[in-house]
Amino acid sequence: MKNKRLFPAITVTKKAEFSIKKGHPWVYDAEIVEIDDSSGNKIENGELTDIFSLKGSYLGTGFYNSNSKIRVRILSSNANEKFERSFYERRIRYAIEYRKTIMKNNLSCCRLIFGESDGLPGLTVDKFSDILVIQVLSYGLDKIKDMLYEILYETLVSGGEKISGIYERNDVAIRELEGLEQYKGWHEKIPHILKTETEICENGIYYRVDFENGQKTGFFLDQKYNRAAVAELSQGKTVLDCFTHTGSFALNAAYGGAAHVTAVDISASAIECAKNNACRNNLESKIDFVIANVFDLLPQLESERKYKYDFIILDPPAFTKSRKTIESAERGYKEINYRAMKLLPRGGYFATCSCSHFMSRELFEKMLKSAANDAGVSLRQIEARQQAPDHPILWNVPETDYLKFYIFQII
Repeated sequence: MKNKRLFPAITVTKKAEFSIKKGHPWVYDAEIVEIDDSSGNKIENGELTDIFSLKGSYLGTGFYNSNSKIRVRILSSNANEKFERSFYERRIRYAIEYRKTIMKNNLSCCRLIFGESDGLPGLTVDKFSDILVIQVLSYGLDKIKDMLYEILYETLVSGGEKISGIYERNDVAIRELEGLEQYKGWHEKIPHILKTETEICENGIYYRVDFENGQKTGFFLDQKYNRAAVAELSQGKTVLDCFTHTGSFALNAAYGGAAHVTAVDISASAIECAKNNACRNNLESKIDFVIANVFDLLPQLESERKYKYDFIILDPPAFTKSRKTIESAERGYKEINYRAMKLLPRGGYFATCSCSHFMSRELFEKMLKSAANDAGVSLRQIEARQQAPDHPILWNVPETDYLKFYIFQII
C-alpha cells in the first residue's frame, strides 16, 4: 500500500522504476501505469506529483506536465522533502558554491545552473558579467520562476556579486512542446539596466555579448577550456577556423600566437560580430574573415590545391537534435572532417567537435576513423575533451553529456 502523501500519486512501469533508482530524473508518458488523485480533481500541469513503483514503493516527487513526452521531471527522491522555498534556496546555493569552487571563485562569465545537473530540471542560468540570462523549459519551474529569480538575485548579491538585471530568453520552440509561450525580455521584478549588450572577458579575450539576439543565451560558454587548449597549440601556426560564429576559436588562436588566422562563417552578421571582437582585442591584423559555406569552401580549397593551413578547427552547430536525423548528421560530420584532413599536411593539427547529445562519443569517433581512412591519413590524438565543468555531466543522466572535442595531429 502507498503511504499517505500530500501530492497526487503516479504509478510507473518496472522500466521506469529501474531508471529512477539509477538516478535518472525523467518519467516518460508511456511509462505511466496509473494516476491516482484521491481529491478527484485532474492533476494540473506544473503540479507536484509522487512517483510509486508497481509494488507501491515511493520513488520520488516531481513536476507533472501532460503536454510533454517527459510527463514528470523528478526533483527529489527524499520522501521527507517539503519542497518549500528553503528547498530551492538550498539547490541554488549548492549550484553557485560549486561554480565558485571549479571556476576558481571567478563567476564573471559562466553557467550558474545547468538544469538536471543541478537538480533544477529545465532551468538554465548563464552569467555574463553583471547580467543573468535565463531559460526556463519546465512547466513546474515556470510557475515558480519569480521566486527562483528572487533567490538567485539575493544569493548572488549577498555573496558580493553585482547583478544589473535578469533577462529571459524564453524564445525557444521547446517551450511550446511544454505548453508554454515563447517570449524574451527583462524580468521586471528585478532592477535592470536598459541596454541588452554587455562585455565579458574569457581566457584574457574580450567579447561583446548580445543576450537579446545572440544564439541560445548570447554566448557559448561550454567551450571555454577547449578554446584555451587551441590557443596553446597555435603558436606560429596558419589557422583555418570553420564555423567561427563570434570568432571565439579564431581569437584564441591569434591570442595564442598564430602566424595568421582565417575565420569562416556562412552568416554575415556572425562575421561582423567576430570582426568587432577582433578589433576590441587588437587582433584584427592577424585574422581574415570570410563569409562562406564551409561545405563548399573546403572542397574548393582542395581543388585549388591551396594547402596553406597547418591547423584547422571545426566547431559546427549541432547537425542533429533527434535520433531520427543521426544518419544524415553523421554524413555531414564526415564530409567536413574528411575535407579538413585532406587539406592538412603531414604533421598538421586538427581540432574537431560535436555539440549534439544524439551524436554519441562512440558514433563520433567511428565517423572520425572512417573519415581518416578515406582521407588516407592517421590521427595521433593529443587531447579528448568535453564541455567546461560549469556544465557538469551527471553519469546517471546521459543527456547532460553532449560536447565531444578532440585535438589530433595528422601523420
